[in-house]
Amino acid sequence: MTATPVGTSDFSRVDAPPVTRAGRRRAAPGWVAVVPLLLFVAVAFGVPAVAMLNGAFTVKDPATGASSYTTANLTASLKGAYLTALTGSVKLSAVSAAIGAVVGLPLAQAVVTSRSRALRESVLTASGVLANFGGVPLAFAFVATLGNAGVLTEHLGLTAKGWDLYSFWGLVIVYLYFLIPMMVLTMTPALEGLRVQWREAARNSGATTLQYWLHVALPVLAPTLLGGFVLLFGMAFAAYATAAAMVGSSIPLVTLQIADAISGNVLVGQENVALALSLDMVLVAGLVMAVYLPLQRRSARWLS
Repeated sequence: MTATPVGTSDFSRVDAPPVTRAGRRRAAPGWVAVVPLLLFVAVAFGVPAVAMLNGAFTVKDPATGASSYTTANLTASLKGAYLTALTGSVKLSAVSAAIGAVVGLPLAQAVVTSRSRALRESVLTASGVLANFGGVPLAFAFVATLGNAGVLTEHLGLTAKGWDLYSFWGLVIVYLYFLIPMMVLTMTPALEGLRVQWREAARNSGATTLQYWLHVALPVLAPTLLGGFVLLFGMAFAAYATAAAMVGSSIPLVTLQIADAISGNVLVGQENVALALSLDMVLVAGLVMAVYLPLQRRSARWLS
């Protein structure tokens, strides 16, 4: 065995170069890449939010034109026709979301258990398209099909049977057109996360299919199911163009009241009341998200 002479370098060992301060300066922190997005969000959402808050608490004296800060607009937004419109939107959204959740869950289960890959992909693709199909085109399609002079209305004689598209339940049916596909898209990943071992263990323990769903599957899916309901509620609550094109002001909805207040269709000078109504909607949406996000995280822990 030959010893390495003292003073000679051992080139067989390669040492990592030391990290210098200059090297640390050159390495940019990870949050720098997010700065453009944060600036965009601050401008696109922050500025309108500040303007909405300022207008919601501002009242202008019609005689002098002087502005003062008060809660009169918020108080007015929770009285009379404005309160009726707010409760009408909440009722419409809750009913539409509940029906969409109940119908969308078995449809999503049928998609997950389907043995046809083409059918599965086509249904999911169609759901993605229909979930984003709304506004005036959707209203026109239903008016031409199920309106007072619609094709199916005249062919099936629905008017004589009491059918009215321009009613609360008619608007619910129209909303379900895009809410049910959204529920299918929401529940499909959760249903795919149900482990086969759970079903086999329940079957080996003597449980029926109904008992498996009641005691195993539905408790696991409950956070996702409730989260889907909250998501559908938020979509229906914020919808405007479809209802505006279909029913106008015949059904009291908060989005339609905001449009009327801004345009002065009912009363002139109610723009700040419209901003207060918008603030009410933001608060309701904030409560919806406060419920949705914890449910989503809990569901992700179960199904991961």
